[in-house]
Amino acid sequence: MKTRFDAAYYRRFYESPRTRVQGPREVDRLARALMAMLAWMGEPVKDVLDVGAGTGLWRNWFGRRDVRCRSVDVSDYACRKYGHELHDIARWHASETFDLIVCQGVLPYLSDAGAEGAIRNLARMCRGFLYLEAITERDWRTVCDRSATDSAMRLRTAAWYRKRLAKHFVALGLGLWMRRGRTSRLYELERGE
Repeated sequence: MKTRFDAAYYRRFYESPRTRVQGPREVDRLARALMAMLAWMGEPVKDVLDVGAGTGLWRNWFGRRDVRCRSVDVSDYACRKYGHELHDIARWHASETFDLIVCQGVLPYLSDAGAEGAIRNLARMCRGFLYLEAITERDWRTVCDRSATDSAMRLRTAAWYRKRLAKHFVALGLGLWMRRGRTSRLYELERGE
């Protein structure tokens, strides 16, 4: 799997402004929205784990705001070029926990067993919130820009992900999940369940 995410992959999907999935502007908008939601909930974010960190856009965004961000990736190329730790989330988890974990575009590349292991590992490391983006079968058919999206993924149903995530997290909507057992003063309809 490590060789799949080589220099050519990164040039195509991340480094070229014409063909990349997203760039600094998109991450800035998403990160601002996410942090505003957590601030509204009264949830401070002091440390973040970025899983599948790619070109380091999330780490760089948080770094400019004095938030500690640990970045990991399975790609030897990305780790060398962008300074991440080399880890496979399907088999690895840190001993520490984080206020927020960002896992964007990782799970669809894993086997079913690998994705289940990754979800368990994300839960082990999350003491607060998870931002998860995973393209589903329906997304591929209805909303994905196929010219900017890698087709070499395992497309699963949203129900497949929700079933496994619900063991550890409460859905809040828009890709944001809260660790089960965490006390929060959310009204029932503010939850995505």
